[in-house]
Amino acid sequence: MFARPTRATGPVRSTRPIRGLAAVAAATALTAVAACSNPSSGTAGAKGAGESAVVGIAYEPESLSPLLGFGKDGNSKIFDGLLSFDAEMKLKPALASALPTISADGLTYTYPLRKGVKFSDGKPFTAKDVVFTYRTILDAKTNNASRSELDAIKDVKAVGDDTVVFTLKYPYAPFAQRTVLPIAPEHIAGRQDVNTGPFTTRPIGTGPYVLTNWSKGEKIQFKANPGYWGGAPKVKKFTMAIIKDDDVRATRLRAGDLDGAILPPNLAAGFKGDKAKKTHAATTYDYRTVTLPTGNKVAGDTAVRQALDIAVDRQTMVDKILEGAGKPAYGPVPTGSEWFAQGTERTHDLTRAKKILDDAGWKPGGDGVRVKNGVRAEFPLWYVSGDKLRQDHALAYASDAKKAGISIKTQAGTWEVIEPRMKQDAVLAGGGAPGDPDFDQYLLLTSSLAGDGFNNMAWYDNPVVDKALQDGRKSADKSVRKAAYDTVQRELVKNPGYTFLTHIDHLYVVDDQWEGLTNQIEPHDHGLASGPWWNVEDWTPKK
Repeated sequence: MFARPTRATGPVRSTRPIRGLAAVAAATALTAVAACSNPSSGTAGAKGAGESAVVGIAYEPESLSPLLGFGKDGNSKIFDGLLSFDAEMKLKPALASALPTISADGLTYTYPLRKGVKFSDGKPFTAKDVVFTYRTILDAKTNNASRSELDAIKDVKAVGDDTVVFTLKYPYAPFAQRTVLPIAPEHIAGRQDVNTGPFTTRPIGTGPYVLTNWSKGEKIQFKANPGYWGGAPKVKKFTMAIIKDDDVRATRLRAGDLDGAILPPNLAAGFKGDKAKKTHAATTYDYRTVTLPTGNKVAGDTAVRQALDIAVDRQTMVDKILEGAGKPAYGPVPTGSEWFAQGTERTHDLTRAKKILDDAGWKPGGDGVRVKNGVRAEFPLWYVSGDKLRQDHALAYASDAKKAGISIKTQAGTWEVIEPRMKQDAVLAGGGAPGDPDFDQYLLLTSSLAGDGFNNMAWYDNPVVDKALQDGRKSADKSVRKAAYDTVQRELVKNPGYTFLTHIDHLYVVDDQWEGLTNQIEPHDHGLASGPWWNVEDWTPKK
């Protein structure tokens, strides 16, 4: 994941502050426009024989070290994991030569390793690098806020140079999916401070690309790794242009400065008549939600939360804001998922929302804003500057809330401005991870993670949810797990610490000059890790 706070449009949680995974790009629109005319930024016009690609993303990471959370969900380009996902999100071997052998009790995973693999500095990859990577992440001294994702690991050890064995504390059903995590070289990262050493910005990996330059706030540049075990990529130079503002990203794409970009629906629609470009739509688990901080006297009130949950008109947001490229969200799990709890859909019902507030003692004041015990029903709602989708969601949410008698003041800012306010102020956040429900829900809702970077941004505290999340995490029985995650979703109806709004389909506009472009089901983040360039190493120029 490649986004700030992510899971590329900002997060519900982060590897901290990676996630911390990722910090929001510091570039302003002015900087982005200036970069557009800067030849050194690398432009789409410098394609040569179709061997170069420049794509626009909205965020950049704070670090490029997998030890601090970079690339933890796969597709990091600089690194490989033991396993990786194919286009259908099925696991396949990467640094491992085969899928793991799993013991009958589900507590031991044995991975045979691919032989002859080398890091881009020419040093051999061995089992010791795998052990080093996982043990370092699990070390409390390492600033990786996603450490809890590996909680199930009891031990990891090397058996010779070409076998790794993981022993688990409990039968964690989705463990194999966690091993897409990139592997770092012990001979480099192990000889420096894990949190501040040069490896965090100048990494060495086994992946298809090698970092050549990182100008923070402007661009990240790569070149093909000629010694890549999977074969040297045909796209020899690959640049991620970091452009926070949606409008500027669209302008640069139209000017030919970019070969591709992530765009909101209204801006992507402007390229429909361009025969040289193709729009790629990716189904996602990406949602937009409003955090309702427990510590806020208004947003933390259960009646206010329940009222907002049904006062919001989700379908209109999908129709008007997303132009149909998405669907209503009633929780972190999309309605089409096998893990969705049927019956937890919430119908837009303003009359009932008003009654909930009336019954709870929130009475309309002279200006229409409700009051209870001298407290006005109002609070601020922050969204990330330059993010049109978040802005539009925030404005629509505030408009719906106003009809129920709740005053919400929308405010724009960078994550650096927003983060210190998250305990008291609402945030138009994003999140979502495909695959196992543990991946997103644990970080989003576990009370012990409240205030841990972008984990549990709402400071949600529900003992029933905490227990269900543990039950779902520690059982290998799918029926037990399904019951646990159904419980979580039903509790969010009773006490919604977040107002989930929409699940979003990501739209990318890309020059139609390559073969091999496909889409995966995507997480919240849509930067280096996602988009049609998730498999850029497999692209070939069209003849």
